[in-house]
Amino acid sequence: MSRERLLKLRAELQAAAESGDESAAIVELDQSKVGRLSRMDAMQAQAMAQASVGRREQMLRRIEAALIRIDNDEYGVCQECDEPINPKRLEFDPTVTQCIDCASKAEQ
Repeated sequence: MSRERLLKLRAELQAAAESGDESAAIVELDQSKVGRLSRMDAMQAQAMAQASVGRREQMLRRIEAALIRIDNDEYGVCQECDEPINPKRLEFDPTVTQCIDCASKAEQ
């Protein structure tokens, strides 16, 4: 179940990457082609697109790590305390690596 969900999520993220990467391209700063406010809008859109690319790449790394844990029979086990991770927590985010107790301690 988790493997299929992770593979589907990975495919969705890769498809989004293919369709959205052009918005992260360099903004043209030629004033004769674009007004000042339009350039500022384009630069803001570029920054948001770059942040989105970064989040997508981070999530893809987390998915790959989860798939490796599945292959190594380590999936669903907290990497801190070796206790099982609550299945509802894994259902919410199949890439988590810690149980709720260890995750709470890490945030403090």
